[in-house]
Amino acid sequence: MRLLNLVGMAALIAGGWWFYNHFNIQGIENLKIKPKNVGLDGSAEAGTPVDSVPANSTVGRSTIRVASINLRPLDQDKLGKAHVVSRLAEMIRGFDVIAIQGIVARNQTPVVYLVEQANAAGRYYDYATSAKVGTEPVQEYTAILFDRATVQIDRTTICLVEDPARRIRHEPLVASFRARGPAENEAFTFAVVSVDVDPAQTAEELDLMDDVFRAVRDDGRGEDDVILLGYLNTDDQHLGPLTEIPNITWAISGLPTSTRGTRLSQNLLFEARATAEFTGRSGVMDLMREFNLSLRDAVEISDHLPVWAEFSVYEGGQAGHIMASDSRLGIR
Repeated sequence: MRLLNLVGMAALIAGGWWFYNHFNIQGIENLKIKPKNVGLDGSAEAGTPVDSVPANSTVGRSTIRVASINLRPLDQDKLGKAHVVSRLAEMIRGFDVIAIQGIVARNQTPVVYLVEQANAAGRYYDYATSAKVGTEPVQEYTAILFDRATVQIDRTTICLVEDPARRIRHEPLVASFRARGPAENEAFTFAVVSVDVDPAQTAEELDLMDDVFRAVRDDGRGEDDVILLGYLNTDDQHLGPLTEIPNITWAISGLPTSTRGTRLSQNLLFEARATAEFTGRSGVMDLMREFNLSLRDAVEISDHLPVWAEFSVYEGGQAGHIMASDSRLGIR
């Protein structure tokens, strides 16, 4: 028993040391976060090697697609249906980064399984999610899947935008990426913020989404390319305070994002002037048309459709565009 207590104490000390060395929390009542260590080595600790990817994986590619889908509930029952998992894996392969909301489980097993299925076709997907999953009694969470062949993740930036007042039921998940292919000082870098607005308190949570956006944009790293995406439970005409952010724009307008085609409830938002990498191409993946499914079969996969936007792999949207002084994500 004494040995177990010592082991437990050591684990707590190690965990506290790791958190202290990776994050500064400033003005947490205002939803602000600030990662300490930066660098795109693709691992949580500097110097840790990453799994290799094909050297020619980005040859001929000038854009990446960032997407989001609410799969609620992505649970054991849904993942027990082989035909559903097969379609989900195909869907994932259509995007370089995809945020998935509505994962119902107490551990990361569903995400691991989904990634394995996506990689069964010879791909290189990985995922990011909250460190709380599996260590606390989390029942529903979000994960961000990404293709390591086309983007690099900065794992030191993976965190939740925490709300101590508990006004947001599903705390937004944050992770930062850099496009592969261009030279490091020319590659598009961006932060993804996956949000999942609770239908039971939509108005209250929407009023906080602009604070979430600013918390990530102003976290001290200087990353101005912030893509807030996910389930907002409202259309593009009722985004509330989000529309008050200067130069804010959204990718989906006037298109239904529900599988039954009845409403728009998901979107991707970013500052148009800052995120010049947006190519102007975006859309909603129609699961019925994409996989030649009946409405019944498509709904079995999800009540919602993937929404996506396309971005240049080059910072500023063009090759040869180099920032005069860019310290974002450790780039010099």
